[in-house]
Amino acid sequence: MKPFHPAAYLSGLDIDVMRFGLEAITALLARAGRPQNDFPAVLIGGTNGKGSTAVMLTAMLQQAGMRVGLYTSPHLVDVRERIVVDGDMIPRCDLAKLLAEIRDLASEPITYFECLTAAAFLYFSRRRVDLAVLEVGLGGRLDATNVCRPLVSVITNIALEHTAWLGKTLADIAREKAGIIKQGGVCLTAANRPQVLNVFEKTCRERQAALFRLGVDFKIRRRPDGAVSYAGRRRKIGPLTVPLRGRHQAQNLALALAAAEVLEEKGYHIGDAAIARGLAGTRWAARMETLLSRPLFLLDGAHNPAGIATLCRTLGEDFPGRRLILVFSALADKNYRGMLDRIGPPALRIYLPPLATGRAVAPGALAAYARARGYPVCETASVAEAVKKAMAGAGKNDVICACGSLYLAGEIKQTFQHRAGCGKKPAVGKKARR
Repeated sequence: MKPFHPAAYLSGLDIDVMRFGLEAITALLARAGRPQNDFPAVLIGGTNGKGSTAVMLTAMLQQAGMRVGLYTSPHLVDVRERIVVDGDMIPRCDLAKLLAEIRDLASEPITYFECLTAAAFLYFSRRRVDLAVLEVGLGGRLDATNVCRPLVSVITNIALEHTAWLGKTLADIAREKAGIIKQGGVCLTAANRPQVLNVFEKTCRERQAALFRLGVDFKIRRRPDGAVSYAGRRRKIGPLTVPLRGRHQAQNLALALAAAEVLEEKGYHIGDAAIARGLAGTRWAARMETLLSRPLFLLDGAHNPAGIATLCRTLGEDFPGRRLILVFSALADKNYRGMLDRIGPPALRIYLPPLATGRAVAPGALAAYARARGYPVCETASVAEAVKKAMAGAGKNDVICACGSLYLAGEIKQTFQHRAGCGKKPAVGKKARR
């Protein structure tokens, strides 16, 4: 028998292939013993803020003494970032064994995402996690994560995204996202547009599920000093310091706290002290992450117009009057025109590197669009060159920000690899030791 090479097997699945449908993942997991049923879960979908909500909730649960599995996507540098237990990425040897097992169990071709989702479920089952926090990959109804049985489903927000797959309108996209709402379940959301809420309310009525809304059933108030106070259906807590930069993170924190409330109603104890400790230790890469202080180099994973609009607001609030230099790239299936229209005008200079994926927009196409609108752009031969030129051209008070794609974020993280830890997921703190 030929030796098994995990990296070659994964790369052979092709990270860019997506499939809408649960038949393949359901059949694979059935042959694996249905590991997704071995642990309770929280399932988090939406357009933006899924990962931030997930890591804040995970940090609180860990500090409450639970063993927590965290599944997120995509990864930035190391695929093991996607599968984490108690703050530790899955060991290479464990991932290799699981991939070999999945290869042997699969009776039909599976996608990259389906493979890693199955690996996460198997790993969490065998580590006997008390609870898993799962981030939906794309959409919701037909996403591979949706084979689990969540105690609570969270839908952060809805904006136009992946319209070729999810639909052309907000209502279409909301119907796909609402697919994670389960019969008799609980749904939390920060969405507030009527056409979206109509879909969620109808789905919850049909499935006899409870719907709780930010601003109605639970609330968050941001104080002048940046701290927040939370008022839920049963808990009031504050002031709390939001660990991640940007006003929008208060909304994500509210969803995480509301999810914690639902879990407490289901028998999980998560005290105020655990919440405060968990938030204090929360980290999440590529979410207004500071890579360098001099010059200030920020990395953000915003990759759609709604996310870029939030990023622009945060830059204006946190760094008023400071000149902005951009490193920007995007995938072809994203609305890169809408992103550039929002962030292009305030930029002093925009560096446009190529990405190491066939899904990326060519720098020349980005440059042509930007120049036609009068934005000052410079194409570069690589991400490393874009970073070097941006830093060389930055004044002492300028802000460099890289955004537009998580693929770009991953390549930039690799240029700062000497600053990353080894073997740890830089997202959440360690489980409380008692």
